[in-house]
Amino acid sequence: MRAVGVVVEHNPFHNGHAFHIAQSRKKSGADIVAAVMSGPFLQRGEPSLVSKWARAEMALSGGADLVIELPFAFAPHSAEIFARGSISILEALKCETFCFGSEEGKIEPFLQAYHFLKENQVLFDDSLKKFIKEGNSYPKAASLVFSTLSKGGQYLDLTKPNNILGYEYVKAALSNGFSIKPVTIQRIGADYHETELISGHIASATGIRKALSENCQDLSGIRDYIPLSTKAILETYMKTYHSFHTWEHYWPLLKYKIVSSSPSQLAEIYEVEEGIEHRMKDAALSSSNFQEFMGRMKTKRYTWTRIQRILIHVLAGTPRQYRLEDGQTPQYLRLLGMTARGRNYLSEVKKSLPLPLISKLSSYDDKNILPDIKASNIYAMGLKPSAQSILIKREYEAPVMLP
Repeated sequence: MRAVGVVVEHNPFHNGHAFHIAQSRKKSGADIVAAVMSGPFLQRGEPSLVSKWARAEMALSGGADLVIELPFAFAPHSAEIFARGSISILEALKCETFCFGSEEGKIEPFLQAYHFLKENQVLFDDSLKKFIKEGNSYPKAASLVFSTLSKGGQYLDLTKPNNILGYEYVKAALSNGFSIKPVTIQRIGADYHETELISGHIASATGIRKALSENCQDLSGIRDYIPLSTKAILETYMKTYHSFHTWEHYWPLLKYKIVSSSPSQLAEIYEVEEGIEHRMKDAALSSSNFQEFMGRMKTKRYTWTRIQRILIHVLAGTPRQYRLEDGQTPQYLRLLGMTARGRNYLSEVKKSLPLPLISKLSSYDDKNILPDIKASNIYAMGLKPSAQSILIKREYEAPVMLP
């Protein structure tokens, strides 16, 4: 059996995601689709709307055959680390190709950009430091460097969010000498950051979450943009846990952590640097909710996304020395769900997998997975006490299985 890999978050799964999975299968000619999915906390530094188990079920109902969790050590991180962890998992799963959606829509510009920047790496690094020192965020600085070095030559637009991630996926595969081959499809419908629900049947996950928030988590306003299976899973989640997850649910925990810590203690947290701990304490003391706090924290240099990622590590107490080594990749494959086809594929490749496959947490004893367990427990604390134990218990049960 042949497998194509996709990197997903499905927060929540919508019609655009269904299109991505269907096109990935079609374009690659693969028998199964293997998805690497962030756990409870996502790449942009947000708690996922619903648990990884619910999102895994959405993915399987929407066409995926396998769902593997991206470890916490790689999920709420920069695009480079996120991509390295994700693509290395797909490589370990023996996927022949991986397919991502992009604004570009063609793979050649990604390959050209990789080889161009590889040849100009020293100049790129030096120029990047210069633009960051001038007060630019990392994404903005990287785009400026690329434009400067290419002298106006249009290899790839790295101001677009999906192009940025796509470039990092391609870089992860090529720089590590992986056998997995990159493929891209044109992203259709709403822009990645689009906050409004536009006409048609494909909206951004950002717009869908905003609509849920503004309409008191009523699903009627988003039903045209999500499959029926997603709607059913969201309804079941609400009945079981009585709430979707947002940063506001974690604000009391976060505020306590910041206020009760000294600046020197905050400075020992992963990614807390350049004295931002002082701004963090001042903002926490003067803010009554998360949105207000973020408004006081955001600067030109520190984007909303970067700050959110820092706050996840503050919440989790991730120590500064936890920093990943260059080239470090995941050490295990945590199975969240599979279909019958996915199970057949695993039966074929299981003996040749270079990493241990974990189908039940209680059967795996390794310190590398402890941050994942901790993150899941913290995620459950965003729910009412009566629902917390249900979600914590779910962490130790079997993967999601669909026929």
